[in-house]
Amino acid sequence: MPVSFDGKLVIAISSRALFDMAESHRVFMEQGVDAYCRYQREHEDEVLAPGVAFTLVRKLLRLEGIDGGVEVILLSRNSADTGLRVFNSVEHYGLSITRAAFTNGERPWRYIPAFGAHLFLSADPNDVAQALQHGYAAATILPSAGRDTEDPGDREVRIAFDGDAVLFADTAERVFQESGLEAFSASERQQARSPLPGGPFKSFLAALHQLQRREQTGGESSPIRTALVTARSAPAHERVIRTLRHWDIRIDEALFLGGLRKADFLAAFGADIFFDDQQGHCEIASQQVATGHVPHGVSNVPREESDDSGQAGVTGG
Repeated sequence: MPVSFDGKLVIAISSRALFDMAESHRVFMEQGVDAYCRYQREHEDEVLAPGVAFTLVRKLLRLEGIDGGVEVILLSRNSADTGLRVFNSVEHYGLSITRAAFTNGERPWRYIPAFGAHLFLSADPNDVAQALQHGYAAATILPSAGRDTEDPGDREVRIAFDGDAVLFADTAERVFQESGLEAFSASERQQARSPLPGGPFKSFLAALHQLQRREQTGGESSPIRTALVTARSAPAHERVIRTLRHWDIRIDEALFLGGLRKADFLAAFGADIFFDDQQGHCEIASQQVATGHVPHGVSNVPREESDDSGQAGVTGG
């Protein structure tokens, strides 16, 4: 019988998101593909240092007793030849990653549906943007100055999400961008009982929730904890709460910050990763925690005139 990932949470990740490949990428950018290939072969027995998403992946793979489990797939622009160093590093760290697609420069996101991946993490913003355009949850992993040490006794995986343009569509954010905060608040109050449309990460959150639900039916608390970290505040909170209720998706913690800086709250939550659509928010958050930029929605559409209202990011999902 063919192998099936039914019931599993499937994460696809690029080599540069999992490992620190800054030096080899520099060789590629400055000297080209042939020099890169030589460099990787010459250093294939040297173990790569952990990358920004390494701790998240290791914690996911260490989840014990969770029904279905987690599968992590490598989706890499490396060739099989240059990818040998990556697999050697996987083996060194004892990561249970056994499947990969090495595309030799071609678009790796094409294999997301074939693997049934719920999420694609990459250091290449172009690959992420194309994956999102095709309807897949994807994020660009930013360089991080956040915590790079892991407590061996900490087995809980904590994942934080922005709201608008990440978990939800950007319809409400468009009202804010076009008409300002007062119009946004009035619109959200008026539509408080109308569920928001789903955003690119709705299906990923739903997959996490299903794992949590199966685990809790056995009487144990789930080793996965989720948080909504949004710049929304009352009265814009009600529509969010009712939307999640309508989806029948539980989120463990909801922080309605009203424009306060998210980074400190993410550190307090202990996020293993945070997803946000706004580049500025991501850059600040990445100083505290691993962060994925989701280049989706109106905030990522170039505009001829910048918003000089001083309110940008007050909603921010």
